[in-house]
Amino acid sequence: MANKALSKRQKMMLRSQPLKAAVKPRNPVAIAARQRAAGSHQKTTSAARQLQNRLLKKTLNDPEE
Repeated sequence: MANKALSKRQKMMLRSQPLKAAVKPRNPVAIAARQRAAGSHQKTTSAARQLQNRLLKKTLNDPEE
């Protein structure tokens, strides 16, 4: 199968130094969120209830017991 990632004229080059950093960040909101170091969020009551229902059904339908 042909190598579609690298065309004939395009040669792979190994760069010794990284390219210049981007002047403008791609998503400034993501940078602010990363600096905030937000931890894990609390699950909603409905999500917790659905999890409990799934675990209950799993234990009731368990063929080993």
